Amino acid sequence: MPRLLPRLIMLFVLSIAVVYFKGTFFNHKIPLNPAPFTLFGIALALFLGFRNSASYDRFWEGRKLWGALLNVTRSLARQCITLSGYKSPSIETDTFINYLIAFTYALKHQLRGTDASGDMQKWLPNELAQKLSIVKYKPMIILSEAAKWAKDTKEKGNMDSILLAAFDENFNELSNIVGGCERIASTPIPFTYKVMLHRTVYFYCLLLPFGFVDSLGWMTPIIVLFIAYTFVALEAIADEIEEPFGVEPNDLALNGMSNMIRNTLLEISGKQIDIQPVPDLYIAD
Repeated sequence: MPRLLPRLIMLFVLSIAVVYFKGTFFNHKIPLNPAPFTLFGIALALFLGFRNSASYDRFWEGRKLWGALLNVTRSLARQCITLSGYKSPSIETDTFINYLIAFTYALKHQLRGTDASGDMQKWLPNELAQKLSIVKYKPMIILSEAAKWAKDTKEKGNMDSILLAAFDENFNELSNIVGGCERIASTPIPFTYKVMLHRTVYFYCLLLPFGFVDSLGWMTPIIVLFIAYTFVALEAIADEIEEPFGVEPNDLALNGMSNMIRNTLLEISGKQIDIQPVPDLYIAD
């Protein structure tokens, strides 16, 4: 609403002016009536519905990918704690859990284009954190380190070939999750399509007062404002949720989800965490 309010106020003022001048423009009466707006409005609503469906599909796919990230990291943590030959807690198991936590934060920062150095230094050895400071695709490097951990564990006799294969299957799932998120982030809805629909919506709204002034009189500004709000808000929502990994109010709460994954992994490994109310993951960070 704060972003839409200036546009709606401008349209409301325009509607008042159209009613005051009785639909004339430079002494020329604009011959419009509600009939064409009804027909065109139906077509425009269909296009907006398709646009919102395409944007929501991207949003929901991003949410499912992060839900899969939670499940896969839990599975890897459980396998590390209960099936490997290491006692828990131990330096070896803590190292692997930290890899999973750092992977989660690295993916969040990569999708948002933010600085990951603080989280990397917190959860990873200094040498690896320094190495990642010049790396673009940090999650994949961390995933490689986790795979090396599994290989070293196998060579030390603390993991058999069957368990190593199970680890590798989950590593592949993490790689697929990263690829799915990158696909959404790097493939926006075509710009020309968005521009065409954007211009059509505003052209339709600007002509509305001329079509209703003769039949509605001074009720025209109210009716026009309500119709315009519906169309403009739908278009604005589609613009906002088509990129689900950003920091807009309706984007995915990646901070909250990353912290939840961190806490559940720490609990699996026997660590104490601060007991806090569960955040609403559907509210912006």
